[in-house]
Amino acid sequence: MKIVFATGNKGKLREAAEILGEGFELTSLPDVGIYEDVPETGNTLRANSLQKAQYVYENCGCDCFADDTGLEVDALGGAPGVYTARYAGDDKDFNKNMDKVLYELSRLEGECAIASSMGLKMKPFSRRARFKSVVTLMLDGKPHFFEGTLEGVIAHEKSGNGGFGYDPIFIADEFPGMTLADISEEQKNDISHRGKALRAMAEWLSKNK
Repeated sequence: MKIVFATGNKGKLREAAEILGEGFELTSLPDVGIYEDVPETGNTLRANSLQKAQYVYENCGCDCFADDTGLEVDALGGAPGVYTARYAGDDKDFNKNMDKVLYELSRLEGECAIASSMGLKMKPFSRRARFKSVVTLMLDGKPHFFEGTLEGVIAHEKSGNGGFGYDPIFIADEFPGMTLADISEEQKNDISHRGKALRAMAEWLSKNK
């Protein structure tokens, strides 16, 4: 099946191609003449995913899918959330994004430690976090939604040379002590939030297309 993935991110495209396998021929936004930033002004991952898929369908008239992924850190009240890509600014610099998350957690953990040392009762500081992905498949102009979640914790420092985005600071529950950037692409794809959503999409297509 030939289908457009609404992304210009080569890492995402490669990951999706490996997850979906030989039954899919993926093309990216530049392949269909879309070079501008696709709008994503929604307040939820689902809204952003839908907005991107609709934009591509309206501009190229072809079946496509889009994803929106958010990192939710409990100690940060669920942030970065829908602002995951732009957490440290509109330039989408993920090194800056990771540095901001690590700094904010370090500051909060330090404040918690000081409060505890003063005799205040504090809950143990938690670095729990999760990735959530929402994939919107636009098929013949109709949207279909698929979701995936990956639970874990935020590391204290960056580690690993693989992956992309926040991978160097995210430790999945399935691989304690190793970030997503430390493990192989195959290991990551087996457990990833995006992988779960894309496999759900592929399974649905196998039954409905």
